[in-house]
Amino acid sequence: MFQGLVFAVISAACFGSMAILVKLGYAAGMSGPVMMQFRFSFGTLLLFFYLLAKDRTLLRISLRDLAKCAFLGMVAYWTQTTCFVAALETIPASTTALVLYGHPMVVTLLSGLFLKMPVNRTMLLSLGLVMTGCCLVFYDAFLRAVDPTGLAYALGAMATFSVYLILMQVLLKNIRPLKATFYIMLGAAVSFTLSGDVTAWMRLDGGQQTAIALALGLIPGVMAVAFLYTAIEKIGSAYACIFSSVEPIITLSAAAAFLGEQVVWLQMGGAGLIIFGIVVPNLRRRRPQLA
Repeated sequence: MFQGLVFAVISAACFGSMAILVKLGYAAGMSGPVMMQFRFSFGTLLLFFYLLAKDRTLLRISLRDLAKCAFLGMVAYWTQTTCFVAALETIPASTTALVLYGHPMVVTLLSGLFLKMPVNRTMLLSLGLVMTGCCLVFYDAFLRAVDPTGLAYALGAMATFSVYLILMQVLLKNIRPLKATFYIMLGAAVSFTLSGDVTAWMRLDGGQQTAIALALGLIPGVMAVAFLYTAIEKIGSAYACIFSSVEPIITLSAAAAFLGEQVVWLQMGGAGLIIFGIVVPNLRRRRPQLA
């Protein structure tokens, strides 16, 4: 289980950078769909050249597996990411992250209902600590006036992300993580290019916008998705979600460092609870049964 924990935490750290990069992208004059168009396009290109150099066999895929990856990338991932980015346009990053991090509870319940995964006291304790920690980390989000449209998008992102993680565990069982990562990102790149602006490539400057686009492709793109798929392959969706709950700490730290947001002791205590909640299920060192 320890290896799966490490992969999930690395993935969360990479995903945690996305809210900050998107906020910086908005400040640089980029739109949400265009940022995601760059994110997945650059991510797909980077991963393609990596696989071409390291293991070309991972580029071969059956039509059935291609269909699975295309559905996850072009429909499920596109929907979740579109909702998340739209929420960031109208409500604070911390509020968006707070709503999104209702997904560990939802994924655990869905795993128990549909994947027959046992939900024991240790897991419930861990979830309780993580959810309490998230609320403390983003306590100030409760004090802010929240745009209802942005809140609806954030709830949509949480719901679709929960379903997406369950679908990943079911559909990607026999597909190697890097292969799945490449074809799902390719599907998402196609969807966001069609829903974005193809001419945006000609308007991309050689400075800040390009740096943000490349960072989105590499960090919350290739690295985050590849480590997440590997973690789910090793420990399942529910445990991967619990361990990846370190993401709010990354978002909070990055917001303080790059966006000038203040961090108070209550938020630091929440971060401590999240870390403790992540450690709890790993203390028993028992590998969960995968459906």
